[in-house]
Amino acid sequence: MEQLARELERGGKGEALRQIGSSPAGKKLESMIDGAALEKALQRGDAAALKRMLGALLSTPEGKTLSDQVRGVMKE
Repeated sequence: MEQLARELERGGKGEALRQIGSSPAGKKLESMIDGAALEKALQRGDAAALKRMLGALLSTPEGKTLSDQVRGVMKE
């Protein structure tokens, strides 16, 4: 994750992604995340649980909006 963050910063995309994350849609998604469940899944390497969590977030209107915005930034 740290390497990915460094690559995004070097590519000039870090700030754009931070702005997307701090948008109203980003804040709404953040409030929907069960931090304890996410941390547990990450620690166990439970890809299926992570996929379910991500799918649930991306199926919301806010998730779709953020996904489109992130795709746009990454294509630049």
